[in-house]
Amino acid sequence: MRRLCPDITDTRLLVLFELKPDNEESRGEGREQAGRYLAALNEVVEPDKKLTGGTGFEGSLFLEFENGGALWQLSWRTPEPGVTLYRWSYRREQPHASWKERAAQKAEELPGEELEQRGELAEQAIRAAYEGSERPKGFQGQVYLPGDCR
Repeated sequence: MRRLCPDITDTRLLVLFELKPDNEESRGEGREQAGRYLAALNEVVEPDKKLTGGTGFEGSLFLEFENGGALWQLSWRTPEPGVTLYRWSYRREQPHASWKERAAQKAEELPGEELEQRGELAEQAIRAAYEGSERPKGFQGQVYLPGDCR
């Protein structure tokens, strides 16, 4: 039997989310996985504890690398219950501009090689920002969380 491992399960709110890259193929895969997880989990829980596909999960955050050299954006949306799609993008360097001015620039797709090179560091920096812990070694920049991005 395959392990049930939804990406996000909130047992207090009784919702589940599958996280996938923002494209149609991944969206279909997320829909199928969320449905399978919900069916299996709801077979074994009490009737008043049934889970549903989560909704309304959307937002974005920015990461500024090299003290202004690169500005990445991670954005996410939940177009259908239980399926949250995410997308990485970036803004080109713009000397002496604030991060908000740069955030207003046209978003471009983040090159795969750059995401591969810095993805783990980005994840560590985001976790540290949310947890209020120390920045990861080698990260010289800033994380702007959703509250900052309004």
